[in-house]
Amino acid sequence: MSEAGSGPPGPSGLQRAVRTYLDHLVVERGLADNTLSSYRRDLRRYVGFLAGQGIHDPTAVEEAVVTAFLRALREGDADHPPLSAGSAARTVVAVRGFHRFALREGLSTVDPSAAVRPPAPARRLPKALPLSDIERILEAAGAPGTALALRDRALLEVLYGTGARISEAVGLDVDDLDLDGTDGTAQGTVLLRGKGGKERVVPIGSFACEAVSAYLVRGRPELAGVGTGVAALFLNARGGRLSRQSAWTVLTRAADRAGVVAEVSPHTLRHSFATHLLDGGADVRVVQELLGHASVTTTQVYTLVTVDSLREVYATAHPRARA
Repeated sequence: MSEAGSGPPGPSGLQRAVRTYLDHLVVERGLADNTLSSYRRDLRRYVGFLAGQGIHDPTAVEEAVVTAFLRALREGDADHPPLSAGSAARTVVAVRGFHRFALREGLSTVDPSAAVRPPAPARRLPKALPLSDIERILEAAGAPGTALALRDRALLEVLYGTGARISEAVGLDVDDLDLDGTDGTAQGTVLLRGKGGKERVVPIGSFACEAVSAYLVRGRPELAGVGTGVAALFLNARGGRLSRQSAWTVLTRAADRAGVVAEVSPHTLRHSFATHLLDGGADVRVVQELLGHASVTTTQVYTLVTVDSLREVYATAHPRARA
């Protein structure tokens, strides 16, 4: 008969707590398999890190240890490459969820992760296209002169001319347009419905007005003739409302035909709209209203994009800018 304790050691208190938490995620939270696999992988790495610190029980974990784990994620080691801010943040979310669970279930007396914040991902600056690329894309969209080409040109002119989100553009109805300025303004306007159903009226310039007018007269009636009379402004080949995916395809095909090699998406036109306005001297709060941003902080990221133009003006205008 073998002596007691001669077999392999059982799981530590920390490992048992993690297993209980993962079971909770499956039974109580019903997480998807892929999400659960991510949690399992992240917590396995966390348990391994703690074991390397000589910690095998959730009650022994302190805030400094969780912070050190976050630092290790970002720096990497012999077995793991450094993680991006986004990947490290995902791992920290799993760790914080585990410690909140352990405290709630009485498996620990404190939550050492409560004050540890996931790293903020690096803020990616919007990429605006130069005006020459925008013009080439717009010309390429309307080249064939068919009903669909007229629609495509009108769609892209509206996207760039108003800074509308793709969902806002395809959600437009004909009645949302005022191309003649009948509301008392000197130019046309368009009613956009943004996030949370918030509405805003945005001016629409002469180029977009002309493109939309041409589409309404010579293109939309042909497309509407095969449909069921929907109110949508932009119609597909079957007479129904154009989808976001189809609108995206319209832009990418026009960019390909124009020979624009930069990555282009509907948001690229929105970024370009905002950047070109600011480069032209528009006030950031006016751009905020046009874009439908709830906070000016969101819009201010575009002011960073224009720093190159600021440097150019400074270099040419300031008497002590150059030797």
